[in-house]
Amino acid sequence: MRQISPLVLAFLLALAPLPLAAQQLFSAAPSAEELENAPVLLVDIRQPHEWVQTGVLPNALLIPFNDPASFLQALAPHLRPGQPVALICRSGNRTSRAGQILAQQLPVPVIDVQGGMLRLMAQGYNPEPPTREAGCTIC
Repeated sequence: MRQISPLVLAFLLALAPLPLAAQQLFSAAPSAEELENAPVLLVDIRQPHEWVQTGVLPNALLIPFNDPASFLQALAPHLRPGQPVALICRSGNRTSRAGQILAQQLPVPVIDVQGGMLRLMAQGYNPEPPTREAGCTIC
């Protein structure tokens, strides 16, 4: 996994419409505002009770990562050609593991959001309640 700076991440995101090689995994620590405005498919891979407990980013698609096959099946209808997929979880541990698996199977770059929701909240971010429209199954 490659660590990238916010400047490099911005450059990568600017290239999103261009075809990029598959099996690319990046690690970044963008702010909540950057995540809300980035042209990525942001996916919160935590479990539903965690979304309810701490809240979510308003633009995050909510798909728990229980296993690669079911996750990819749920993710498939939301993928857009060339659009990177950014993964966020509670602390960054799950996205690190999931990112390594998914980067091998997705035709777009995968971004592991370091520090997860805990880092964003420590920086002062106040998450929003999850919604059924975003994918929360217990909301």
